[in-house]
Amino acid sequence: MTTDILTDADRSFLFVLGSSRPEGNSETLARAAAEQLPADIPQRWVDLAKDPLPDFQDGRHEDGTWPVSEQEEELRRLTLEATDIVIVSPLYWYTVSANTKRYLDYWSGWLGVPGLDFKKRMAGRTLWGVTAMSEEDEVRADGLITALNHSAAYLGMRFGGVLLGNGSRPGQVRGDERAITRAKTFFEREAPLARFPAEEETGER
Repeated sequence: MTTDILTDADRSFLFVLGSSRPEGNSETLARAAAEQLPADIPQRWVDLAKDPLPDFQDGRHEDGTWPVSEQEEELRRLTLEATDIVIVSPLYWYTVSANTKRYLDYWSGWLGVPGLDFKKRMAGRTLWGVTAMSEEDEVRADGLITALNHSAAYLGMRFGGVLLGNGSRPGQVRGDERAITRAKTFFEREAPLARFPAEEETGER
């Protein structure tokens, strides 16, 4: 995987649903954006609530290996096969949901798997976010945006930003005309290489 921008023919999307509620506002907004993708771009959807990962146990600095479940193996495979990974999580306490955070914690474990080269293989891929929030003040999602941007920056990924919508009650986001409008072109935007703030100031990478 290089850091070159891929053509549509090379792209594939993995949507990781992190809400504890089925068909929530974040998922509704993500599907509105996904509908705009060309039909020949593969999409895969994973619902972390329907098939939850167990709590992550960090064994990177311990002797031996830790068991890998079929579920973890499948999610790792899907993650590495996708060129574009979309984190779909409501704003919970100003960051991602517990299910989403657990998935990202597993990235830490995959970094240490011998021969997997997880960090090298993730470099150049694109991370996106979609979130629904109960407040209309979008600044309150800065913590979630920062967490995703910094995760992408650490792995040398591109970051396409976060599609924000307003919604708390089921289906409420459909009434957020601004969010639905932004969803129509969200995945068309150019995703630059993610940078930490210090790198943005110096221009270094």
